Amino acid sequence: MNDASLRGCIRRRSARLSSRGREPIPPGIEVTLQSENGMLGIGPFPFEGEEDPDLINAGKQTISELASSSYFSSSDSFAMIRGGHIDSTVLGAMEVSESGDIANWMIPGKMIKGMGGAMDLVAGVKKIVVLMEHVSKDGSLKFIPSCSLPLTGRDVVDMIITDLCVFERQSPAAPFSLIELADGVSADEVASKTTARFLR
Repeated sequence: MNDASLRGCIRRRSARLSSRGREPIPPGIEVTLQSENGMLGIGPFPFEGEEDPDLINAGKQTISELASSSYFSSSDSFAMIRGGHIDSTVLGAMEVSESGDIANWMIPGKMIKGMGGAMDLVAGVKKIVVLMEHVSKDGSLKFIPSCSLPLTGRDVVDMIITDLCVFERQSPAAPFSLIELADGVSADEVASKTTARFLR
């Protein structure tokens, strides 16, 4: 996200891969992070030896609190999410389609513990950002014309951040545009690893 879109927003903390998205908030930008397990105002990861086992995020990582932190029940947390009070969320994904569909909760035939809060997030949060590796470990492409896995949400993704680049679209009907490349990555490399339609 650019600095302007970060300013003053409440960004819901998602678990797993997207928990990496918490640390690089630029200096001077105020972002209040929420965790679905009932905390608003997540601080930095604690230094080794300073961890509090009672302070964890939804991904079971130890976190720290701020002077402004507040705590509440999971039901209150999901009321924030479902009620449209969260400005943006960062989610991992197994697949994203060119029309903004996201699949991130199950692979048929593999054991799952549950769908988690992702379906609530894509239905209730104002801006959906996907943070994922561009290509899966088995070489499968992840930004594709249409998802093959069960959907979490249809036509909901606003931005995709991968290890190669950033895609963004301005409205649900608009195509994604390639807006940023990682160091050493070319637009041709991105195109060779993307079957979804996008604008350069």
